[in-house]
Amino acid sequence: MLSATTTAAPEAPVAPPATAPLQQWFDGEIASAERLHAPLTSHALHYGTGVFEGIRSYATAAGGGAVFRLDAHLQRMARGARALAMHFDADQASAAIIDTLRANRQRDAYVRPLQWYGEGGLGLDVAPLRSHLMVATLPWNSHLGGHRVRLTVSRLRRTPATSVPALKLCGNYINSILAKHDASERGFGEALFLDANQNVVECTGENVFLVKDGRVTAVAHDDALPGITRDSVIELTGADVRPVTVAELHAADEVFLTGTSAEVAAIEALDNTVYGDNPVTRELQALYARLVRGEVTGYEHWLTRF
Repeated sequence: MLSATTTAAPEAPVAPPATAPLQQWFDGEIASAERLHAPLTSHALHYGTGVFEGIRSYATAAGGGAVFRLDAHLQRMARGARALAMHFDADQASAAIIDTLRANRQRDAYVRPLQWYGEGGLGLDVAPLRSHLMVATLPWNSHLGGHRVRLTVSRLRRTPATSVPALKLCGNYINSILAKHDASERGFGEALFLDANQNVVECTGENVFLVKDGRVTAVAHDDALPGITRDSVIELTGADVRPVTVAELHAADEVFLTGTSAEVAAIEALDNTVYGDNPVTRELQALYARLVRGEVTGYEHWLTRF
């Protein structure tokens, strides 16, 4: 189910000197991050009126770097911009991302494009406001640390998509921050959102999968972010896609999370349910690690090489 063709290991990325300040792209200009700034009266600073993406670039087996599923990320960002009545130029954002990676001499990096409302007033009508676009590229490790994660059911509900679209809108992430903080205070690595009917929604920054009797199932819920890593894993595994109850997670053989930063992260425990070995998740983690570096045949269209 998860077999793949591989090639040689990737060469090491070329990193900028340790003392060199990172370069960022801001409204068409690449400059030192230390020099760029936005006004304190920026609308997004006060109200969260922005849209962003989390994207990854990887050093590839053939040399050079590749951004993983760049087009899909920018299409989703465009949907978020439309929700905020912003004009978003995906071609400009794509070129800015590649230019910033090159300026920082990075191959392995986390890429953060952000479009937000700045000047024009502090009222709630966005029509008079001016929007800005920036790109930052950063050295990155999985925010879940690459280890098996202890998960707890959140005491908060996920913001329903009937209130705020399930997209990467800046202000919407307060919901995730509060749930993540509460879980951390209770000694857990991540929080799981449920709805009022005990159906699984997602985690604070990842989608959820389970494995039962060797079969992979992807959680489906209208309030969950349509994850691009999730979509990739569904295609790789032929996973079932359906609503899942928390009781099914407790009864699963394995549970894992997917996300751009987390990649594929195994769950060690969900509250008092401890999972044993996770062979399917481990196999998928290894496959995904090869996929993003261009070592799996048939997926070249997912890589934007530079």
